[in-house]
Amino acid sequence: MDNIFDRSKHVYNSVAFEEIIKDTIRFFNGTPVHKLPPPEKFTGTGVYALYYIGKSSYYQVLYNLNRIEFKQPIYIGKAVPRGWRQSRKASSHDNSYELYQRLCDHTKSIVQANNLDLNDFHCRFMILENAASDLIGTVEAALIRHYTPVWNSSIDGFGNHNPGKGRYNQAKSEWDILHPGRQWAYKCKGEASTLVDVENKVRRYLMEGKND
Repeated sequence: MDNIFDRSKHVYNSVAFEEIIKDTIRFFNGTPVHKLPPPEKFTGTGVYALYYIGKSSYYQVLYNLNRIEFKQPIYIGKAVPRGWRQSRKASSHDNSYELYQRLCDHTKSIVQANNLDLNDFHCRFMILENAASDLIGTVEAALIRHYTPVWNSSIDGFGNHNPGKGRYNQAKSEWDILHPGRQWAYKCKGEASTLVDVENKVRRYLMEGKND
């Protein structure tokens, strides 16, 4: 036992690890882009990005960035293996559709919103399986830091699920205020932000160059 505290002895640094993360981002950015949802059901877990090319006044900046090349995601997320939060490994990836299903869940949210058009959304994704699945959370965080997507970094709630009976005392999310339509969100009775406040927040965030 050492009674003298030296913080430097607790700090992990690895150039190799940094290069692995950079390599995953390079690979991710080179993956094909598909309409949302993807055209075929596929197995696997990993990370994904959604891109918006519509002409909503909220996201004019994203339209300008993405109309020629998919450069700036509106949202980044992950789909982890079953049992991941309990540190249990799935016995097989053969029948694991978590990543595809997550993209389908987002499709439903967009379709239900009364001011979004599914035709304006595309996605790209990277499958991380076997030992690489341990990197899913790290890669997602690195991508969010790099791109600061508006639905991750400015307004919350897009990835939310129905909280279920007995939990509707929470506030409606900012995403559901800006893009109303998910029926379960109307049941949330907590004190929420106003539409004007959320609109101003989004426009200010994008116009300040967060997504240059």
